[in-house]
Amino acid sequence: MGSLYKDEQDNWITVCLKYLLFVFNFLFWMGGGVVMGVGIWTLVDKGEYLSLLASSTFAVSAYILILAGGLVMVTGFLGCCAVIREQRSCLSTYFSCLLLIFLIELVAGVLAYVYYQSLSEELKQHLSKTMTENYAQPGKESITHSVDRLQQDFKCCGSNNSFDWAHSVYIMSPKAEKRLVPDSCCKTTTPQCGKRDHPSNIYKVEGGCITKLEQFLADHLLIIGAVGIGVACLQLVGAVLTASFIYLLYKEEEEDFSDV
Repeated sequence: MGSLYKDEQDNWITVCLKYLLFVFNFLFWMGGGVVMGVGIWTLVDKGEYLSLLASSTFAVSAYILILAGGLVMVTGFLGCCAVIREQRSCLSTYFSCLLLIFLIELVAGVLAYVYYQSLSEELKQHLSKTMTENYAQPGKESITHSVDRLQQDFKCCGSNNSFDWAHSVYIMSPKAEKRLVPDSCCKTTTPQCGKRDHPSNIYKVEGGCITKLEQFLADHLLIIGAVGIGVACLQLVGAVLTASFIYLLYKEEEEDFSDV
């Protein structure tokens, strides 16, 4: 009688765990879509600013999230199939995939956090040099476009202030046609509007474009880090549930074999 009760209890636990895993995998699959969406959003939403950064850590973090999100969606679907079929080999493969994706997302989260710490110093050292030396220069069209977008989108002028442009290669060249700042500094962009640098005509923002871009990137990095680490922790729960389910199936197989 005790043995029968124990078998029924084990079966009940196995069934509950099976459906719990199925629900988890569905949520996991949806989470993969969110992770991939955050990665794509990071690259698409003003992704042209990446050419203004000294390192590629920001872009790498986003690409890792996109990769992890795609793997999560595929793995979530395979996990549902493995749970329904109750095959230990499939579940073991699924468990290994969970751990792999966990490591990938953890790396993305840590990269985002580490880069967040060094972001301010990188922008101070690199952005001013990039804007003054590379703007409107041959072969630097992507940087020129990025700087123009940066100044228009964030309503700023110069890396620290508009006077930074006085030292730029472009402004000191005949090509500037006596402009004091690029036309993208103007509140209303018209041809050669950069010849007049009065506050009524151009953007005068305290801290310049460095402050604006730093805040923008910092917000994105915090989201990348939070999503990466958050979903990674969720996967640990899934790994524990999967390991428990594999163990219960193993016990059932052993009992069935001993009964024979």
